[in-house]
Amino acid sequence: MFPAPGTATLTADQVAALRRKVAWRILPLVILLYLVAYLDRANVGFAKLRMGQDLGFSEEVFGLGIGLFFIGYLTLEIPGALLVEHWSARKWFSRILLTWGLISAATAFVQTPGQFNAARFLLGVAEAGFFPGIIVYFTHWFPGHLRGRAMSGLIVAVPISLAVGAPVSGLLLDVTWFGLAGWQWLFILEGLPAVALGVVTLFYLTDRPRDAHWLTAAEREYLQEELAAEARAKNAGSQVSVWQALRMRDVWLLALGIFATNTGGYAIGFWLPTTVKSLSGSSDQTALAYTGLYYLFGLAGVILSGRASDRTGKHKWHCAGAMVAASIFLSASALPGQSFAMVMAWLCLTGFSALSWPSPFWALPTLSLTASAAAASIGFINIFANLAGYCGNHLMGWMRHHGATDRQCLLFLASCYCLGGIIISFVRTKRQTYDCKNV
Repeated sequence: MFPAPGTATLTADQVAALRRKVAWRILPLVILLYLVAYLDRANVGFAKLRMGQDLGFSEEVFGLGIGLFFIGYLTLEIPGALLVEHWSARKWFSRILLTWGLISAATAFVQTPGQFNAARFLLGVAEAGFFPGIIVYFTHWFPGHLRGRAMSGLIVAVPISLAVGAPVSGLLLDVTWFGLAGWQWLFILEGLPAVALGVVTLFYLTDRPRDAHWLTAAEREYLQEELAAEARAKNAGSQVSVWQALRMRDVWLLALGIFATNTGGYAIGFWLPTTVKSLSGSSDQTALAYTGLYYLFGLAGVILSGRASDRTGKHKWHCAGAMVAASIFLSASALPGQSFAMVMAWLCLTGFSALSWPSPFWALPTLSLTASAAAASIGFINIFANLAGYCGNHLMGWMRHHGATDRQCLLFLASCYCLGGIIISFVRTKRQTYDCKNV
């Protein structure tokens, strides 16, 4: 594969150096941005341990408020992805960071269910388009055979943010500075970093290789032509418009598969601290420490799945297999008569599996569609992902409010993962294999 036709001549060692240079320039900042984003959307699950007592919110109130974030998120899914493709990732991401950081911090001052619902909805609107925009942004920098690994670099931010954020949030819950409760400081101190990063992003992020002054002329030419050649190959195979992509069977399977999976996955993310505290009978801080352990196992799953799916080319089966495995382990955690240590062991295996599927999943639409069609389909698929966040959290709040046990809730979430894995198994893909020395 070296050198690509029509490009500056680079040796294999120079191409490897180019890959490293791009990865080190792009991935650390993007991972940091997503780390902050995910913590700001999920920290309400940590704050809930004290916030509900102080404000008198029921489980159903939290379920609706948490879910409304995802309704707000739906507003700019497809437009956000297309703006990154046709306008500027740098400017779009900067706007997103500034607005979501301020709204997240402002959640500290809600007093009523209506204010809580409004804050969560506006946070979703502010962050809308960020995740699908990043996926599209990766197509501007990473060829298809490296995209699963790049996605694993992004997804790794989820377990890192929650593994670190859970115990840190536990410490913040006991803070009472300037007359504000700990849960209020949690929102303030975890929201403001996004504002600072919005400014950094505007000046540091590079939209496309042609704008990268930190690459040599030969490196820019090579990378641009490699990505252009990949795009031409897709276009030569079959011209797929945006509207055609939204009518494709596999796009709908991906959308329905992630809807089923995220109905369980997002609910776990927000309700795990409450569930662990109930099952263990421990303090808030101990429950959040156990929650952090769950995400440490998830970190290992993210890293291994991205590398394995890229090396084998079997992105679909890595994705579907991880979903089904998460279902099995989560079901095992609900078996009666077990010690909490055994339940926690099953939950850690669930964490490993439940965070293994996103990296290979999000590589699937970018490997077979043209740039605009992929951008639109990613936004479309992520609409279903976020609808699942609303449905799963609202339903969990309703179930708990009406007396569902922790084990009944866990079995419901496990069934969601199983259904998602079954649906994804019907996606049609071509196996892709690559020389591991060159990736």
